[in-house]
Amino acid sequence: MQKMMKPTLSRLLCCAIFLANITSSKAQQASGYQKPPAEMVEMIANTITRKAIISPNGLLLLVLEKQAYPSITELAKPELKLAGLSINPQNNSLTNAEKFSAITLKNTSGKETQPFIGLPPDAQIADVQFSPDNTLFAFTNTTYTGVELWVASTTNYSCKKLTNFYLNNCYGNVYQWATDGQSLLAKFVVDNRPIPPTKPSLPSGPIIQQNLGDVKPTKTYQNLLKNSYDEKLFDYYLQAQLKTVFLNGQVVNYSTPAIFKQFELSPDGNYVLLSTLATPYSYLVPVDYFANTIQLADKYGKIIRKLSTIPLADNLPNGTDAVVTGQREFGWRADKPSTYYWVEAQDGGDPAKRITIRDMVFTQDANQALAKKLASCYYRFNKIDWGDDNIAIITERWFKTRGERRVFIKPSDPMFRVNLWDRYYENNYDNPGEFIKTHNNYHRPVLLTEYQSNSDKENLAIFSVSEGCSALGNRPFILKFNVKTKLTDTLIRSQAPFYEKPIYFNNQDFAIVTRESVTQNPNYYKIELRKKKTEQLTYFIPPYPQLFGVQKRIVNYTRKDGLPLSATLYLPKTYIPKAKLPVLMWAYPQEYKTANAAGQVKTSPYQFTQVPWWSPIFWVTQGYAILDEVAMPIVGESNDQPNDTFVAQLTQNAEAAIAAIVKLGIADEKQIAVGGHSYGAFMAANLLAHTSLFAAGIARSGAYNRSLTPFGFQNEERTYWQAPEVYNTISPFAYADKIKSPLLLIHGEADENTGTFPMQSERFYNALKANGATTRLVMLPLEGHSYKAKESILHTLWEMNTWLNFYVKGK
Repeated sequence: MQKMMKPTLSRLLCCAIFLANITSSKAQQASGYQKPPAEMVEMIANTITRKAIISPNGLLLLVLEKQAYPSITELAKPELKLAGLSINPQNNSLTNAEKFSAITLKNTSGKETQPFIGLPPDAQIADVQFSPDNTLFAFTNTTYTGVELWVASTTNYSCKKLTNFYLNNCYGNVYQWATDGQSLLAKFVVDNRPIPPTKPSLPSGPIIQQNLGDVKPTKTYQNLLKNSYDEKLFDYYLQAQLKTVFLNGQVVNYSTPAIFKQFELSPDGNYVLLSTLATPYSYLVPVDYFANTIQLADKYGKIIRKLSTIPLADNLPNGTDAVVTGQREFGWRADKPSTYYWVEAQDGGDPAKRITIRDMVFTQDANQALAKKLASCYYRFNKIDWGDDNIAIITERWFKTRGERRVFIKPSDPMFRVNLWDRYYENNYDNPGEFIKTHNNYHRPVLLTEYQSNSDKENLAIFSVSEGCSALGNRPFILKFNVKTKLTDTLIRSQAPFYEKPIYFNNQDFAIVTRESVTQNPNYYKIELRKKKTEQLTYFIPPYPQLFGVQKRIVNYTRKDGLPLSATLYLPKTYIPKAKLPVLMWAYPQEYKTANAAGQVKTSPYQFTQVPWWSPIFWVTQGYAILDEVAMPIVGESNDQPNDTFVAQLTQNAEAAIAAIVKLGIADEKQIAVGGHSYGAFMAANLLAHTSLFAAGIARSGAYNRSLTPFGFQNEERTYWQAPEVYNTISPFAYADKIKSPLLLIHGEADENTGTFPMQSERFYNALKANGATTRLVMLPLEGHSYKAKESILHTLWEMNTWLNFYVKGK
């Protein structure tokens, strides 16, 4: 006969927690959306999303604001899913485009912040662009019935709607200022458009696709065109008409209706590059891969000549660096009146082909019939930063090796080529950053340069803003780099205890930076370079008083193979040293080709703690220790592929992180949970499937069966049939019978992300349930891959909090 166990206090507490959670679980199932603890609710309510836009001359700072999380009613508005786009058919806009409700102007010379007069009520502001002379800016305002074009004055702070015609903001750019600033070229809903196509009551026949022996792997995209009715809807909502809109409200038709992927005025305003979609469409890839025709038109809309037809890209060779054959990447030279450029693959677009020159770049003046070769690329062309006839910088990359070259060329001399940087782009410690631009006489951004000699045109300096990654954490700086001597100078560098990043610099008078610290919210500051004087421009208050007193630090530790790792640790304000806390570990795996890059620190100990909806930091208010941004590198050097040892390396990463916090005396090994979103969810499920390290797991919007993403995922280029063992080994679905720790699954019902179909969580839950696992599946109505509605986010936090309290803290 068994002995009766005494009802100790710890057992009574566990029973009480168990019964409370059963009660709350039943209530949740009956009453819909739930709310987490008050601290979390307040943090969500206080979250403001801001965007700052600096005028090209640096004298004006526009600040756009909105409440971060809309109501679920916003997500419930009509939506069409066509060719990878999410379209609101009531107003011809993208439902997932970011829009702001408030806008203010700050003069960087020190005047007070000014609100605007005449802003539309319930404004939904987007697509903000300054006029060439900085005296105006244009923006779109999305209403229930359409998207409007507005302008605002930066001198008298007045706003006005330019025209009653509605814009078509479903795809591509929506407007551009003319060079003289007196008009805008904008894309509108077609005049006198009929009613939308009617869905046929019966199908017209089967939908047929075929392949005649060609090897054409295509990733598993979502929300694609499915039938002829979808094609009709696609044509109806994306067809647009370009119009020239003058500041006095006069409107003149510029083009006939078409589906415009892109339109771009030449720097002198005399020509326009037009990119329009061409049929046939594809049921296999989203709209960005559709065929498109490039034409050159004059400023009145007359077509001068057809430049190219870029083919449909649904049959590319395998590999991340695969591109279409023929011409691609059309654009204007920013430093010339009307010279356009394009790129052509020399390897047939196939990265598997062995060849020295991968791409060539060509230019042609709009007034001339002959093209000129500008440069050759040994890697795949990535982008070009224009300067003048004496300098442009081409960036070329090669995914398989993570190689990057930044090449100094002279547009006036196609034979001139100097590699300025030859590096691995995953290596953050030697990243020169983004080049600083200034606006030229055509009001186009070009490289900020400083000639060191009047007679030597090669002896000049360029400038960049680097994140300043180092073993001590990120310390952004402005780099001055002489392209002839390769000598460098650091002009402005972030200093402890601040994290300070330059966002405007003109090499003469002043710079504008964002500055923050562990206790100070990010704000904008003006630094007068000659006077060495700093002036604060904005005074945004910290949004999370709940975090005052929370301890934050970077924890460094080593994996058992010697790879250095790091994570950011948060401790509750009431933490007593050496007290053991329940721990929530949150991470996202990253693949690397070099161990050197994998072991680098990628955060700053001096940044203010931002808490977006996906963050685990909410739980520091509930007595948990949070180990965030836990390094989860998966390394495959040389010819080794990272995913061949994915599970082993993932396990080593987790073991090292746990050992580090246990050694600090913070954690009880039996009270640690692991979680992640998307690829982080995939990670969490794998750790539960292959280890017994964790008390519980949380996996949000992940993919768990890699046979459902058979043509590659993340950075994996091999197909399922090329590496079946790898796909099977890293699929948690295949090990559902091995998962013994409780696993919470959350997924958006409308997840649009490539590979993370809602079915991934549904099937994984069924597999777990069939094998007796402790698991729970939560499907969020109307939510995509990133959750948006306040109700959904609060409920997600409630689900996670209930799960953690019972299976981790309660344990």
